Amino acid sequence: MNIEEIENNEAENTDDNEQNDIISEEEIKEYIDSSKDSVGCKKTENFKADEEKEIVFGEQLTHPYYDEDPDVGRNKFTPSIMLTRGCINVPQSYVPVNKLELDRNSKLSIHDWMSNIKPPFVENNFDCVEVRFKNSKKDFFRLPEGLEITEGDVVAVEGYPGHDIGIVTLIGELCRVQMKRKKVNPEADTIKKLYRRAKAADIEKWVQAIEREDKTLFKTREIINNLNIDMKINDVEYQGDNTKAIFYYTADDRVDFRQLIRLLADEFRVRIEMKQIGARQEASRLGGIGTCGRELCCSCWLNTFNSVSTQVARVQQIFSNPQKLAGQCGKLKCCLNFEYDVYLDELKSFPEIGVPIFTKKGKANYIKTNVFRRVMWYVYEGTSDFIMLSVDDVKKLINMNRKRQQIDNLEAFQIKVEPKPNPNI
Repeated sequence: MNIEEIENNEAENTDDNEQNDIISEEEIKEYIDSSKDSVGCKKTENFKADEEKEIVFGEQLTHPYYDEDPDVGRNKFTPSIMLTRGCINVPQSYVPVNKLELDRNSKLSIHDWMSNIKPPFVENNFDCVEVRFKNSKKDFFRLPEGLEITEGDVVAVEGYPGHDIGIVTLIGELCRVQMKRKKVNPEADTIKKLYRRAKAADIEKWVQAIEREDKTLFKTREIINNLNIDMKINDVEYQGDNTKAIFYYTADDRVDFRQLIRLLADEFRVRIEMKQIGARQEASRLGGIGTCGRELCCSCWLNTFNSVSTQVARVQQIFSNPQKLAGQCGKLKCCLNFEYDVYLDELKSFPEIGVPIFTKKGKANYIKTNVFRRVMWYVYEGTSDFIMLSVDDVKKLINMNRKRQQIDNLEAFQIKVEPKPNPNI
């Protein structure tokens, strides 16, 4: 057999194999159906109905496989209305809210690290508890005799008028410590009463009152604009029995809102209470994100607002840029006070700021200080070259000036900093 006959036989075998490899469309469809049945991926009736529909060009396709924005699902996220009260879902009657849920969603939350340890020398349990309402609002209430309350219980408390609904956040000795810190006398007759655990009807009415708050807020702002009153409504809080609404507002001057109260009472059919708050209290109630990227301190843990002056920023060598020094409330940031005392203690070991140094070369004026590195910068008059000196050397040079001793120059005391090597070279 020559070479040409061998090549012809191989070509004939190849054609036969290709004809055997050809599969019909019916076999392909049967194979796909069998594979879907084996893995449990049968098409649902709705999916089949969507496939049978005739596609009309120009219409927006809603099928997930043809969606123009597949990352966005059909179900949009709707935040829970109970987040302002410290929980995600509507609580059930006589069922405490999970402590972990309270810690994650509550402002100014408190964790009792010694809840499983009974304090010594305490015969009776403390008869006052702390109850949380909307956002950062909290208050203390006295328990009736024979009622045992745990953290997370939804309770009905005394209101004015009627009753309010809140969630218990502190009990026992930790509540006593909190009352002492806030200078509240546990024996005072002014402490309101806690009536009972909230019933299903109480919680239902409470939820209805919460659902009205946003609509009331927007409607009130419209009324204020129509009356041309110079005030800003920040928040609205309904009482748990849906008979009273508290309107929190900020205003620069005294506001006459007698006509506004009449209109609000006619519009919402509830008792109206107006409460003025400051800019920092507004930021604490509403919350927000600071320039540091974290949640505002006043809405997380800070509940005392001490005054902050520009002297605090000056001592810490912070440039007086109003945009960087102001917080979300428009006032100076509260965090400027956090390290102020540390700077004052450290600066006690520094020489007096701003004292010039006289040398034979000329007068050197003070420029700036680095508290952490304990160095100070001076510059000769008429020049722009900064000279870095240690704190001890500055003290020594100032004492020499006071004793009328001659100083040749500051270069002999200068701290030389070697330039960092450039990694790109």
